[in-house]
Amino acid sequence: MSEGTNIRVLLVDDQDLFREGMRVIIDAQPGLAVVGAAGDGAEAVQLVDALSPDVVLMDIRMPELDGVEATRQIFAPDRARARERPVRVLVLTTFDLDDRAATAIRHGASGFILKDTTPAMLIDAIRTVHAGNAVLAPQSLATLLSGQFSARAEAPEAFTSLTEKEREVFDAVARGASNAEVAKALFTSESTVKTHVGSILRKLALRDRVQIVVFAYEYDLV
Repeated sequence: MSEGTNIRVLLVDDQDLFREGMRVIIDAQPGLAVVGAAGDGAEAVQLVDALSPDVVLMDIRMPELDGVEATRQIFAPDRARARERPVRVLVLTTFDLDDRAATAIRHGASGFILKDTTPAMLIDAIRTVHAGNAVLAPQSLATLLSGQFSARAEAPEAFTSLTEKEREVFDAVARGASNAEVAKALFTSESTVKTHVGSILRKLALRDRVQIVVFAYEYDLV
């Protein structure tokens, strides 16, 4: 695969040895290329703007600016609108069901993996978030998000613009169903489901399927 078609990865971790270890693993894979590395969140935000990576591997716990705040800044509306290509953030943490990881997901991250994961799982996770999917089991995501919203606001007006079929797809995606599972449940094709998901994302101004799940929990729609 040529350089131009590689999944471009930015590494963010305050430990030099860990960053270099990830670089070796990722650069050895066909179709992946590390385009930069940052040692803190502030540098990560700058490099996302400068390098336009496809996927950011973001350590959640760093001094100065941590991964949560860096993720929030990366997906700030003004910065996101100015971006020519989408970016996905995959959080790295040492704790399963980390509250900080949950907050990063609310800010736009596509999921998280543990720092002691296998190289194979790391590569699979990068490819998964690049495709716009979550790296987190639906049950784990539900557990993380259920405690994140103490006061449930009323869903925005845009939600009422969804068609009946789009509402059915929304409900299924919010519960963690894949396109294939949604298609089977609704007796339709995967391409039709993809079309509905795309329409939902546009109408609700969401980035990806992960944000559909966050939206559903934020407004108590699950």
